Amino acid sequence: MKFEVEQKFPVTDLRAVEQKLKALGAVISGTQLEADVYYRHPARDFSQTDEALRIRTVGLSGYITYKGPKVDTTTKTRREIELPLTLDDEGIGPWRRLIEALSFTPVAEVRKHRRKATVRWNSRKVNVSLDEVQDLGEFVELELVAVADHVEREKAVIRSLAEELGLFSSERRSYLELVMAAKG
Repeated sequence: MKFEVEQKFPVTDLRAVEQKLKALGAVISGTQLEADVYYRHPARDFSQTDEALRIRTVGLSGYITYKGPKVDTTTKTRREIELPLTLDDEGIGPWRRLIEALSFTPVAEVRKHRRKATVRWNSRKVNVSLDEVQDLGEFVELELVAVADHVEREKAVIRSLAEELGLFSSERRSYLELVMAAKG
């Protein structure tokens, strides 16, 4: 079983973090718009079970993702299953209709402008996302994928890189949780 080991940090200056990443040898991609539509399960409350189901579009690509409950109290480490979706002229429309026909209902949409990078740190390639999230602000996400036996090692790698980048106040809530909290 694979786990997404992630920490997210709110920042006030993405450009400063970008410069630190470049100094470490990272190449940063251009900006892409990601639109995530999150769904409510018809028989259980994902906000109570700490799970999520979303459909993401990035340009002409689409993905459906299940995120399991977080496995610790300090990071956003959780099981993740992500599958690519084939999009046609209707985009994600057919996939949304399928999910909704199974009685899943949309909860919220999270839109962000994201730039991605990979940086080599402690013999690992850490995925970095520089995000400008609509109605929330700027964030940096550091992520590795790990099998269960290596989760603690990967968490240590991310903590170390965060310190190097000057990132200290992590945000454990997902963008969906932050959007829902902002709505009141």
